[in-house]
Amino acid sequence: MDEARVDALVAAARDARAHAHAPYSGFAVGAAIAAGGRTFLGVNVENASYPVAACAERNAVAAMVVSGARDPHAVAIVTDAKRPTPPSGAGRQALAEFGAETLIVVAETLGGVRAVWSLGELLPVPFERERP
Repeated sequence: MDEARVDALVAAARDARAHAHAPYSGFAVGAAIAAGGRTFLGVNVENASYPVAACAERNAVAAMVVSGARDPHAVAIVTDAKRPTPPSGAGRQALAEFGAETLIVVAETLGGVRAVWSLGELLPVPFERERP
């Protein structure tokens, strides 16, 4: 994935982050997935019943799936943390369902600090369904 496309994906995640619903933690997260030539957005959505909350990555995966796409190439995550924040554990597993070997994760802070990982680095042994 070329640098211009990565930058556009990060910008989309940054813009999406403005719509996060994080009244409990105050930690707003935006995610953008590049798949099938399109970009799918997600934000974290917290809930007073904490287990009902959903991370930005899983919401972006859901947007991708509902559109019919199944081939993520990369995901960008933007937070206002001092260091880049990788996907949550549940978000990593959700992403692994669709591309554990090729997915590149780019995390960036609002201050522009960026980190890049493969999903395999972040989740070396994902749960997988048995395939024939």
